[in-house]
Amino acid sequence: MNYKEVITTITELLTDQLVVCANGLISREAFTIRDRTENFYMIGSMGMASSIGLGIALNKPSRKVIILEGDGNLLMNPGSLPMTGALHPVNLLHIVLDNEVYASTGNQPTISSKIELEEFAKSAKYAYVKKVTTNEELRGEIVHALKNEGPSFLLVKISDTAEQIEIGRVTHSPEQIKERFMSAM
Repeated sequence: MNYKEVITTITELLTDQLVVCANGLISREAFTIRDRTENFYMIGSMGMASSIGLGIALNKPSRKVIILEGDGNLLMNPGSLPMTGALHPVNLLHIVLDNEVYASTGNQPTISSKIELEEFAKSAKYAYVKKVTTNEELRGEIVHALKNEGPSFLLVKISDTAEQIEIGRVTHSPEQIKERFMSAM
């Protein structure tokens, strides 16, 4: 699987869920595949998608909130995992696309090939943790997580193909992204 396949599968299953898309390729790919007012595209602030998503989930308990970030983003702010486990927002689904590199900046290796991020989430007391490697597993686990209480953590192993850097950028201004997202909340 690659970014495009994974984000396409995820967005096909979305209805009214709020989605915080991490900066870099994830925001760009989500914007290109299916732009939605319920998507918050991060333009910068690497590593903060999980903290922003956690804050939204705690303040909007009636809405399902999805964090969509890469392994590099997660490793930039690993303290958000135990904070999520401790605060236990049942409406949160945390999806990490793990290609073992910082794809947005030229595929420099992360350390996710040496540690098991899903075990970190289990240790942080997420209610539901799964690792998937196929599109079929991904689809089934997202359906499950959207129907059930969390917090849930889904680690999605993907390839590190470099051709995906050719995708376009988010064309909304940061102010437009904020206003659109606030109107969807």
